Amino acid sequence: MAEASGQLPDGRGVRVGIDVGGTFTDFVLHDPAAGRLVFFKEPSTPDEPSRALLQGLSTLLTREGIAFDQVGALMHGTTIGLNAIIQRKGAKIGLIVSRGFRDILEIARCRMPSSFDLHADKETPLVPRDRVVELNARLNSDGSLAAAPDAAEIAALGEALRAMDLDAAALVTLNGYLDPAFEEDLAAQIAEASGLEISAAAVIWPEIREYERALVACLNAYIQPLMHRYFDGLIAGLSQMGVSAPVLVTASNGGSLSVASARARPVETVLSGPASGVMAAVRLAEAARATGDLTGQGIVTFDMGGTSSDIAIAGGATPELATRTDIGGLPLVLPVVDVSAIGAGGGSVVWVDPHGLLKVGPQSAGAAPGPVCYGRGGTAPAVTDCYLTLGYIDPAGFLGGRMQLDAPAAEAALAQIGGKLGYEGSPRDIAARTAEGALAVTTAGMASALYKTLAERGLDPRGFALMPFGGAGPTHASRLAEETGIRHVIVPPAAGTFCAQGAAGADLRRDFVRSFRLDVTPDLTAALSAAFAALEGEAALWLDAENGTTRPRRFERAADMRYHGQAYELRVRLEGDLSAGAARAAFEAEHKRIYGFADPQGRIAIGTIRLAAIGPADPLLPPKLTSGGEAAPKGHRPLWLKDRWHEAAVWRRAALAPGLSLSGPAVIEQDDTTTILLPGWSARVDEAGNLHLERLTDAA
Repeated sequence: MAEASGQLPDGRGVRVGIDVGGTFTDFVLHDPAAGRLVFFKEPSTPDEPSRALLQGLSTLLTREGIAFDQVGALMHGTTIGLNAIIQRKGAKIGLIVSRGFRDILEIARCRMPSSFDLHADKETPLVPRDRVVELNARLNSDGSLAAAPDAAEIAALGEALRAMDLDAAALVTLNGYLDPAFEEDLAAQIAEASGLEISAAAVIWPEIREYERALVACLNAYIQPLMHRYFDGLIAGLSQMGVSAPVLVTASNGGSLSVASARARPVETVLSGPASGVMAAVRLAEAARATGDLTGQGIVTFDMGGTSSDIAIAGGATPELATRTDIGGLPLVLPVVDVSAIGAGGGSVVWVDPHGLLKVGPQSAGAAPGPVCYGRGGTAPAVTDCYLTLGYIDPAGFLGGRMQLDAPAAEAALAQIGGKLGYEGSPRDIAARTAEGALAVTTAGMASALYKTLAERGLDPRGFALMPFGGAGPTHASRLAEETGIRHVIVPPAAGTFCAQGAAGADLRRDFVRSFRLDVTPDLTAALSAAFAALEGEAALWLDAENGTTRPRRFERAADMRYHGQAYELRVRLEGDLSAGAARAAFEAEHKRIYGFADPQGRIAIGTIRLAAIGPADPLLPPKLTSGGEAAPKGHRPLWLKDRWHEAAVWRRAALAPGLSLSGPAVIEQDDTTTILLPGWSARVDEAGNLHLERLTDAA
């Protein structure tokens, strides 16, 4: 198995993008020789995620007549590390700190979890205090050596770690970010003495802020044994199948890494799945702008899968990157595509609380047993049961007909909920009223979260187009758009497997960082240029190992900057000129964009410099469109909308020719998802196969 190299295949190789979700595992096969993209979904196996991946890959390749040894690369995202952190089911780890800093995780930032709840418990530290050990190792504030352990202390430390029966350990030293080689050497000595894998904070992320850097190392160590077992099992399974292609893992920054890099730095993959979908959406939006199908609008991505719903914002050609996010209540300071969770997924359970109020989630039916309609033993109705009961999805057409849904069971389960709410009427109407109420609750929660996310950035949702994907995204998109005032929805051709499509087209990418801590003065230019040159040298070595020396590459520079006296920094892109004047101009422009003003006389400081090393992937072929069929629906079926049944036309998306326009209410079906067109909305297909839903009136 080609594990050490993550080289992307050339334009002739067959690529398979995979997204391992909580309910379904999605596949997108890119076959440039045959000029096709193929989409496929397989029910996930949460007890052993690689099993669904291997089963689905075998079925897909066999169905398409592709020999296993013809696969050029597998590129996939996974939520294994993220779930382990959220559920606190990672490895048993220890933490090694500089002497006197044993309580670094206990003290954290001395902030209350909730400013308005005096009884709120703070997050339990990832490493309990009895597994934190001190070492006589630290650097001075200028990076010079202050203290280093001798051989006897290292040996004693190794013995102490072995006695704790740990799976792995993390290391952080005071001021270690100033000289990562110091921690790297120390970690190697401790690993030899203890027999453990040691995650050194300064090697993974050499940025100032001791607590946050310690957490990065702890999170890396916490999921590393689990991820190693997953990768080992996956690679062994692929080898048994006869697949010898390199495996790449999508990263939280929207790029991808080789398995070797992901094994060493699994913390960089915790948000990989959602990031892949956002990157695919940005590429689609760029193409739509080029053809005039999207003008003057940014996009809000809306990823609704089986477990949850997420949004991200892109005003231009790139999504927003966050340099801090929270994972399971713990701060993570690595660059990630800025994705916000906003609500329920298709598996979220519908229930009534003790006060008689209708609620949706956060409990999820998942893949097993799943919603009631799956017929796998689930008894609690979920959002998917609501879609089925309201007529949104065809029980005989789910997953292209490969999975039959039990509509009477879903209706009966929802009617029971409606009885608790006091609804009267026929069982069918009670179930429909309950289902519509559950979707209204779900939509209101999503809309509130979306408003908040946009308002924090001073943005109006009416200036954006909504781009839904995931199995339930297009089904729910019109309801969310109508609730928030968004007038334009763009549904990609294969929306249900869009994150897997993003994985298949992901560039190789890794972010490099150094704390800089200098003011922007006329003599800054030389120091800034030298610092970036050092980062580019390090990044070039990584790209050589991952992508080869002859493939294209590019670097993107940025710096975290602030006025003196400000508590927080702005991330500012630095393109081309690295002079002090150019740095000041870039910061002032960004400060004015965010806050509405700039101070030409203000003192500006740079805290951190950042470099993204990118090895561009070969572009994916656009999905092939059929010529379209008759300009007539395949049939009609009743939809429950706004407290009554409507007769709605049902269309096959594959039969919609470019330029065709429809009016709601209507249902547009495809194998991986279903799009609902509400009354007062129209739909048209562009030349690339995207479905544009546009609001005709202010009130449907």
